[in-house]
Amino acid sequence: MTFQITVQPSGHQFACEADETVLAAAIRAGVGLPYGCKNGACGSCKGKVVSGTVTHKAHQQRALSEEEQAQGFSLFCCAITAADLVIEAREVGGSTDYPVRKMPSRVASIEKPAPDVAIVTLQLPANEALAYRPGQYIEFMLRDGKRRSYSMASAPSQGGPLTLHIRYMAGGLFTEQVFNTMKERDILRFEGPFGTFYLREESDKPIVLLASGTGFAPVKALVEHLIHLGSTRPVSLYWGGRRPVDLYMNALCEEWAATLPHFSYVPVVSHAFPEDHWTGRTGYVHAAVMHDFPDLSGHQVYACGAPVVVDAARREYVEQCGLPADEFYADAFTSEADLA
Repeated sequence: MTFQITVQPSGHQFACEADETVLAAAIRAGVGLPYGCKNGACGSCKGKVVSGTVTHKAHQQRALSEEEQAQGFSLFCCAITAADLVIEAREVGGSTDYPVRKMPSRVASIEKPAPDVAIVTLQLPANEALAYRPGQYIEFMLRDGKRRSYSMASAPSQGGPLTLHIRYMAGGLFTEQVFNTMKERDILRFEGPFGTFYLREESDKPIVLLASGTGFAPVKALVEHLIHLGSTRPVSLYWGGRRPVDLYMNALCEEWAATLPHFSYVPVVSHAFPEDHWTGRTGYVHAAVMHDFPDLSGHQVYACGAPVVVDAARREYVEQCGLPADEFYADAFTSEADLA
């Protein structure tokens, strides 16, 4: 059966099949609902069911609590309906500008700037390019039908191959392959682009970029895009890791800070060892932003990394620093443990 979904306040409508999630139907119809992971772990697609009922597939409690469900909230990436629905969601302009494609790619190179980080470069078929917005991600289609998502770390304006930053997780279905068996010239299939984490170019507000770990990947693409645009918007990048080695492209960030007139960079380390000889900022990276920007009411924040970091930043920036809730844009990474 096919059901009709109506989105408030836009009034947009789209069809949803009985075995299809609300988000999947929206993407298929070109309706720009916000989303991130698509697997019930990040909470980016959370909205309200105004009329009708949904059931949820398995999801993380941190993404949708029982209390929120009782208040009518839903994770549309996990929501299945058996009747027409009216939902309330803030739509994202431009999120469906580029078609989702399935493409083959060839591994061009694998570099390891840190023991647990691989930079994988993918060569696309000749005379083909993937159109995407900096900050979006692709999904690798694995042989068992499972998928793994990674953000592009390169801006499309640069042309050429795609680059991805992949952190190792012991026992991870895909990361074990990347770190132990993958080699140059291997063929990988992916689908994309996905996601609504990208620069809102219509604004002239100062930007705070917040990254933890390999959450730096899409943030790097955003910075490269701003450089391509010749933007004069003030940009402050805060990148956090447990130890200095986790800031695996620190030299590039320092180069940006030295050469770009409107750009500043603050590296933050939370658990430095004595042998690291770290003399920079310490503690939690999102707290460093709050120390430097106690008033975020006139800013935009783009945050990417571990859900615990993104969630804390979202909550505390809005509640304590006056950041408008709709000016916080996030991509909370999910580990392979979340997808097991």
